[in-house]
Amino acid sequence: MSEERQATSGQTEAGVHDQFDVTLEDADLLGEVELTTNLIIAASESEEHLSDDEIDRILGVAPQHRRED
Repeated sequence: MSEERQATSGQTEAGVHDQFDVTLEDADLLGEVELTTNLIIAASESEEHLSDDEIDRILGVAPQHRRED
């Protein structure tokens, strides 16, 4: 097999680094991508703007009670 065919991830067959070939292995980053995707899908399926409560539910965030100072 030629050296050009033995290209590693992130490199073209000619051995040039491809900046758009990125492998996501960061668990935190993947979690953020999943949350963002869920928000995008919910927003695209909704006729109205998402309320703060709906966004919190999608993100799995417990609402915080606001104190009056």
